[in-house]
Amino acid sequence: MLAGLATLALSGTALAQNPAAASYPNRPVTVVTAFAVGSGPDAVLRIVGEKLGQRWKQSVTVDNRPGGGGFVAIEYARRAKPDGYTLLQLDSEHVSALPYLYKNKNFNTLDHFDPVAPLFLTPFFVAVPTSSPWKNMADLIRAAKAEPGKISYGSWGVGSPGHLGGEWLDYLSGSKMTHVPYREVSQLFTSVANGDPSWSFGSLPSSQGIYKSGKIRYIAVAAPKRIPQMPDVPTVAEAGGPAELDVNSFVSLLSPKGLDTATRDKIRSDVVAVLQDPQVREKFSTFAFQPITWSVPEMQQFAKKKSEQYKLLIEKAHISLD
Repeated sequence: MLAGLATLALSGTALAQNPAAASYPNRPVTVVTAFAVGSGPDAVLRIVGEKLGQRWKQSVTVDNRPGGGGFVAIEYARRAKPDGYTLLQLDSEHVSALPYLYKNKNFNTLDHFDPVAPLFLTPFFVAVPTSSPWKNMADLIRAAKAEPGKISYGSWGVGSPGHLGGEWLDYLSGSKMTHVPYREVSQLFTSVANGDPSWSFGSLPSSQGIYKSGKIRYIAVAAPKRIPQMPDVPTVAEAGGPAELDVNSFVSLLSPKGLDTATRDKIRSDVVAVLQDPQVREKFSTFAFQPITWSVPEMQQFAKKKSEQYKLLIEKAHISLD
């Protein structure tokens, strides 16, 4: 309790010393996002933005700028002032994988943006056709080792969590599978349902439609614990795969570098408060998104951990988007 009181005292002092932060926001706020309209991250950002707008008594506008591997949104937001009135929604791959996927750009996201507030974490399921002979991860890995290169897995793009998750599974299990990238998520799972490719990672919102139609099965979730929305789906470890395989993506809000600490802390505090709202929780649950309330140092720590993992996988597999 004393630590909490000390934090509040420090925050109050910081706000008193920074009039701009104390009155933030006194005009509309824009959140630029690298995700398309209608996507899961866009849908939850809109309800978070609505709740923030009610809390701040200012409008919060979502500005969708998908494309270019995230660079369309990144380049637009990077030109804004670091005053908290333009924020940027990115996932952990935009933050941690871009420097290694686009080496010629010499671009490190955290050299240009500061983490401000966490939003949610997305776990990924291992999806196979309903007709697949594989009942668990042990079956999949056994088949991949028996015929190196023959088993294929799909993803929604080179450098995506689905792609890098497959490389991580190869690394941990000593197997060798072939990656097949798709342009559209819907096309990917239609193809998985037909058995070509053999399997894919998938988030609940991206694969749930075709799962409910009975055309694919989930043989595992690549997470340390089972997911409440799909309690009968075992973890990778429970299904006979490597326990270290934790394939997820976390989404957060960032600001152009230079945002003052007091404004940053106010935004984070208000976002975390909004994440407790029952309506927001219900929306997140629909997508199996797990709200996260990390501190800024924790956000940086998790981004660094992913960066180290992605660097290893991208260099090992010679992946490049240059």
